[in-house]
Amino acid sequence: MNSKELAEIVVEAIDDMKGQDIRCINVEELTAITDYMVIATGTSNTHIKALADSASKKVKEAGHAGGKVEGRLQSEWILLDLGGVVVHLMIAPMRALYNLEELWSFKTSKDKSDASRDMEAGDATT
Repeated sequence: MNSKELAEIVVEAIDDMKGQDIRCINVEELTAITDYMVIATGTSNTHIKALADSASKKVKEAGHAGGKVEGRLQSEWILLDLGGVVVHLMIAPMRALYNLEELWSFKTSKDKSDASRDMEAGDATT
């Protein structure tokens, strides 16, 4: 199973458990650590645990060996490391504080020409 298929399974599992504001970001060109990051919000610590359990279960049912889990005790931010997919499940205040979407969605070096055009056109913000 490739990373894209794995990410789709995770997103579906989180959506089935009513995860909120689910984002799947392709980070293949930004890091060698993983190919996709899935970020979702839960309504409570209990909900975060349920999202993590559901994603882990669906991944194992699909034939993937599973992965490492961090943060389960506090459950404000649970990280599932599935190799090609890293899953961040957070309560809303944690997600707002760390704002991972902004961190991982900057332009890659091959997009510099696009950024230069935006700057020349006056569209860039400081």
